Amino acid sequence: MWRSGRGALAVLVAALLLAVAGCGGGGSSSGKTQITVWEGYTDVEGNAFKKLANEFDASHKGIDVKILETNNDYALQKVLTAVRGGTPPDVAYLYGSWAPNVAKIPSVVDLTSTVKTKAVNWNDFYSGERAVATVNNKVIGMPALVDNLAIVYNKVLFQKAGVAPPTPQWTWDDFRSAAQKLTDAATKQFGTSYPADASEDSVWHWEAMLWEAGGQILNSDNTKAAFDSPAGLKAMTTLKQMAVDDKSVYVDTTNSKYMDLFNAGKIGMLVTGPWDLSSVQVPYGVQIMPAYPGSSAGHQSIAGPDNWVVFNNGSARVAAAKTFVTWLTAAPQVKEFSLATGDLPTRISVGTDPSVIKQMNDKLPGLKVYIHNLSNVKQARPQVPVYPKISEALGNAIVGVLLGKLSPQDALTQASDATNQALSSGS
Repeated sequence: MWRSGRGALAVLVAALLLAVAGCGGGGSSSGKTQITVWEGYTDVEGNAFKKLANEFDASHKGIDVKILETNNDYALQKVLTAVRGGTPPDVAYLYGSWAPNVAKIPSVVDLTSTVKTKAVNWNDFYSGERAVATVNNKVIGMPALVDNLAIVYNKVLFQKAGVAPPTPQWTWDDFRSAAQKLTDAATKQFGTSYPADASEDSVWHWEAMLWEAGGQILNSDNTKAAFDSPAGLKAMTTLKQMAVDDKSVYVDTTNSKYMDLFNAGKIGMLVTGPWDLSSVQVPYGVQIMPAYPGSSAGHQSIAGPDNWVVFNNGSARVAAAKTFVTWLTAAPQVKEFSLATGDLPTRISVGTDPSVIKQMNDKLPGLKVYIHNLSNVKQARPQVPVYPKISEALGNAIVGVLLGKLSPQDALTQASDATNQALSSGS
């Protein structure tokens, strides 16, 4: 399910400098204000979204919602092209990792005053979602998706190895110890796996570890790298110890083989998100990520919140678009969509509803852990336009450590230098 970065951060956003505000007029259909929504939902999610759009049309006689399916990975490129041509959509589903660059588009509607209304109940969204939707104190979107990371483990392999299942009290030392015991070189069985294609998937796994160790990605004013620190070294050393010293990590350089190997009984546990649960074919359990002993940061996860972004096509269509996204992200619709799709609730009131948790977990066991784990999403990736460059630097550093080509400290220094250069040049 995760749609917040695999390959998406590679999209070049230099075209933003060429973007111009577009006003496509007040489109109407049979006296109604028609708005166009670009989204990339497919299958179950696609059907659930269309159902919600039809429900909205039925209850809002003056507005007609037209859906255009757009591959989420290329949505920003298409939006930029449409903006330059003066024909942007009224609403678009855009990755949260793009938010700093989306905020630069002149025709993006500022939703800061909208989210302060009682109808929105902004504080009912998880803090990580609100942080990603806000750039320089300006709200540029309404939360569309939220995820997080947890341990998914093979119950059979744990039992065979005589290893007790993960608990909420697990530390990274416990995780490492279990991975060692689950590793068997003779049968090519590994304790765990790590996505090592240098993508944002590689990076955001490590960023959660950095936060748990008490570190930060950038300094408080986002002008310099802060991860080259004792906390960063601790998190990077954990990867080195498991992958290089213990050889308990399947280093998945293609980021495409880990699930097949997990289902084949060749990997004991994964740190992954709820999007992978429906693909698991072995008896499994789910537990929150381990923490670092002695760190006051405790258990933390990372989320990849995405946003519904509104574009200015005239006052009538802006008003209609605001009405739609406010309705779409309200608790009743969030509940309906989550129950239909298995996507985690974007609202606290829905995510803490016992009936919702039970219904979702009954359909897909383990989801309740991910829902509860949303309370451990306390931080967001830096809201800076050059984050893709930072991600690239960290991705290369992490893979270098996993493959034994870089020491943890050399990797941090290399990534820090590249990050500082990107921040100072602004590109």
